[in-house]
Amino acid sequence: MMTEGLSMMTRRDLLGGVAATALVPLAGGVGTAFAGTGSKAGGGFCRHVDPFIGTGGHGHTYPGATVPFGMVQLSPDTNTAGWDACSGYHIQDRSLLGFSHTHLSGTGVGDMLDVLVVPRVGPVRLDPGTPESPDEGYRARFDHADEQATPGFYRVRLKDSGIEAELTATKRAGLHRYRFPDAAGAHLLIDFAHGFQDPAGSVTRITGASLRLVGKDTLVGGRHVHQWGQGRVIYFAMKLSRPFAGARFYSNDHAMPEGAQDVEGAALKCVLDLPDAHSGPLLVKVGLSAVDIDGALRNLDTEIPGWDFDGVRAAAAAAWEAELGRLAITKGGDAADIKIFYTALYHALLAPTLFSDVDGRYRAMDSTVRQLPAGANNYSTYSLWDTYRALHPLFTLAQPPSRVGDIVGGLVRMAEESPAGPPVWPLQGTETGCMIGWHSAVVVAEAAAKNIPGVDYKAAWPIFRKQAFQGQTSGLPEYRRLGYIPSDTVEEAVSKTLEYAYDDWAIARLGDAVGAADDAKALRQRSLNYRKLFDRDMTFMRPRFTDGSWAQPFDPRGMGHSRKWRDFTESNAWQATFLNQHDIYGYMEMFGGPAAFENKLDELFTTSSDLPDDAPPDIAGLVGQYAHGNEPSHHIAYLYAYTGAHHKTQARVRSLLKTMYRADPDGLAGNEDCGQMSAWYLMSALGLYAVDPVTPIYVFGSPLFDRVDVTVGEGRTLTIEAAGNAPDSPYIQSVTWQGKSYTRTWIRHGDLVQGGRLFFTMGPKPNPRFGAAAEDRPSSFTATRV
Repeated sequence: MMTEGLSMMTRRDLLGGVAATALVPLAGGVGTAFAGTGSKAGGGFCRHVDPFIGTGGHGHTYPGATVPFGMVQLSPDTNTAGWDACSGYHIQDRSLLGFSHTHLSGTGVGDMLDVLVVPRVGPVRLDPGTPESPDEGYRARFDHADEQATPGFYRVRLKDSGIEAELTATKRAGLHRYRFPDAAGAHLLIDFAHGFQDPAGSVTRITGASLRLVGKDTLVGGRHVHQWGQGRVIYFAMKLSRPFAGARFYSNDHAMPEGAQDVEGAALKCVLDLPDAHSGPLLVKVGLSAVDIDGALRNLDTEIPGWDFDGVRAAAAAAWEAELGRLAITKGGDAADIKIFYTALYHALLAPTLFSDVDGRYRAMDSTVRQLPAGANNYSTYSLWDTYRALHPLFTLAQPPSRVGDIVGGLVRMAEESPAGPPVWPLQGTETGCMIGWHSAVVVAEAAAKNIPGVDYKAAWPIFRKQAFQGQTSGLPEYRRLGYIPSDTVEEAVSKTLEYAYDDWAIARLGDAVGAADDAKALRQRSLNYRKLFDRDMTFMRPRFTDGSWAQPFDPRGMGHSRKWRDFTESNAWQATFLNQHDIYGYMEMFGGPAAFENKLDELFTTSSDLPDDAPPDIAGLVGQYAHGNEPSHHIAYLYAYTGAHHKTQARVRSLLKTMYRADPDGLAGNEDCGQMSAWYLMSALGLYAVDPVTPIYVFGSPLFDRVDVTVGEGRTLTIEAAGNAPDSPYIQSVTWQGKSYTRTWIRHGDLVQGGRLFFTMGPKPNPRFGAAAEDRPSSFTATRV
């Protein structure tokens, strides 16, 4: 269960007081100056990826160099405070601090930004300065026209100094290449005090930091960081391609004695003098480890033994090419759709991130160092409240089962190791406790339902069982006692009740898989607790008090019944009313049947989009009160399939694909959230979506491309074709599977991963007969067809 003092919180709690700034969309493209070399390096599928998509608006992505699921994300930092600095970069910034080696992609809370390297000429400046006054510190101006980013590569020219920086990466190491002008005072500043700042104006909370020179070309160090991931540990080893002429250490910006070879403290920096920097490209390579300095050195020497920047860059591009090619668009789609698709796939493969060394050692959730079995990998950065919905289903379909087993097995390992119990939002060996529920249960139960190998499901069971029956997580005792969580004693009680009910359903499915039939039956029944917050008269989910009365006043657009706290998590009653993912037919009857439920869905999409002033910026991408910019809405368009009006799912999904994603820096409707926003697009563009991930089926939507070949299972090919597809033809007329007529609006996972041909015939008008028959509608709690 959760340890005492570690309470479940939302990302909005963690960034309380940080106002989201309204942003003006940036017109035009990015990165034209180096387009020629970028195209050559990218090639194939990589040429369709634009890493700058999502770096504007509230997408919170970064443009720097990394490889699929890599431990290193080597990218420029333009800001370190505020909601839109969560990734360290925003397209509207015009100066950068330097290049750090760890970044979060699309999150709503900031952290990381470890080991900042600052290339400079002129006098040494230890203070970063401000975005408004970059000359007051070591910040450097740049123009976006002088940037280039392709998968595994980033380049920028610094405007004032003329320094050109190029970045590439391997799994556990980053490689820099700098070209300095012929100017006095060339040096590298390593700011080891740099990191995300929350609140703005504060310092990054660091303890136990150290830096040490090894000869004349190597710097090593480590630190403990106490930001979002409380107490996470990071070590690095840095080598230069030629010796530095001198080195100076600083602690709290006070110079250490001349000749010092090491320094310890909290806010540490080091300056490496490079008087001959202009004589040719200077390369800097950095290995990371969460274990120790020896691990960082071993990772570095194993993955980048030499100084072949172009070779490392080519290997990174090849790794991306292989992964992107698993979903191969072979026909259809305009240039913008294809760019959005492959950029979405790129973003979907950035997390979880590798979190083990080349020798198999890793830092566990209890902060001990442990050893993996041969061939296994450990991962971190699981944004589970977001990613259980579409990213992990995408992995089970289009990633090798061995990798999926590693990713899911890592969650089980964390659950066994962590004092906090089942993972909620694990980050680099720490449990942030961010967001509600314990949706690692969904990911593990989904893997069990889909027979993913390499996961110890029996080891997982007692941990999730204990959480369900004995856990003390916020509101869980009340949930067990009352059957719902009362809004007069617990914040966000409506959302917690609904999500705890879904986790009960997931844990029940895991119980079925391991033979715990009695517990599974009890949890299945308890998963119906969501019904106790449904007001049949209002036809909304509503906050309820301990005495059973409904909270007053009630506004379905509102965040809660009082200013004391919110009753919903990053949503309101409109969105929460459709949060149910597992008992859709039973829920439908509470509205009065399929027709009434269909009408309520219609109302959701057509009612006013007005929100109260205290609505969080996460509620974005509005169509009526449907909010595509945040995860609780992501399955809702597919619910029409359960009413028999599948043509409405087709129309809504196609509309969302075309309006909620653009091939621009501000082209995402909300936070990218470690791949979830992208995974919704990818699955929906394929014409498939897992409404309830622990039930191993996919509901049809409206395929966007004429043909996509998906590598599934152990290397088989699933071909998805859509004949007659066009912007004005989103409607399915008929379907065949393996050449035979197929009338259902859903298909089994087990069938798709065997490979085959799924063929849609599309048209400009709905075919209301398709999916209308009850037996053709998707499986759910009370109508199981799998």
